[in-house]
Amino acid sequence: MAWTGQQGGASPGPYPAYPPQPCSPQPQQPPPQQGFGPPPPLYAPASPPVPSPVQQPAGPAPSGDFAGGPDFLAADRRNAVVVDSQGVSFELDGRTADFGWSQIRSVPYKGSFGGTTLMVAVVLADGAFYECAVEARSGAALQQWFAELAPVLGYYLGGRPQ
Repeated sequence: MAWTGQQGGASPGPYPAYPPQPCSPQPQQPPPQQGFGPPPPLYAPASPPVPSPVQQPAGPAPSGDFAGGPDFLAADRRNAVVVDSQGVSFELDGRTADFGWSQIRSVPYKGSFGGTTLMVAVVLADGAFYECAVEARSGAALQQWFAELAPVLGYYLGGRPQ
């Protein structure tokens, strides 16, 4: 086989071989913007939204005075949950977080998978939430906490979801 100047013994194609040429530089594109930015004009609201009327809860007004209302306390060696006329308070390892009723949207709670821990969350009007877990001495003590907590939250939250 005759030497063709290419590997594999292939014969040269119909095009003459040219040495590689440097590529012309690509035009610089601006760096991508961070985030989503403002909505396109087509989707921007024409006017500020009008708030819809809110149904008043069945219980006392959230900003009212709850003096003399029921209260709830669950505590272990490190943590505590208090629900009273002022709002909900969490104590976590000596640090306290207080939430007034006017700030609170809902207070969901549940038991742990093992059945001895009360887990309480406070969901604020702005969507932020905080949690506290309190260890009961037994499953029966946890059930007692549930029986005490439900009517107290019902009193202060009225018709709001829990």
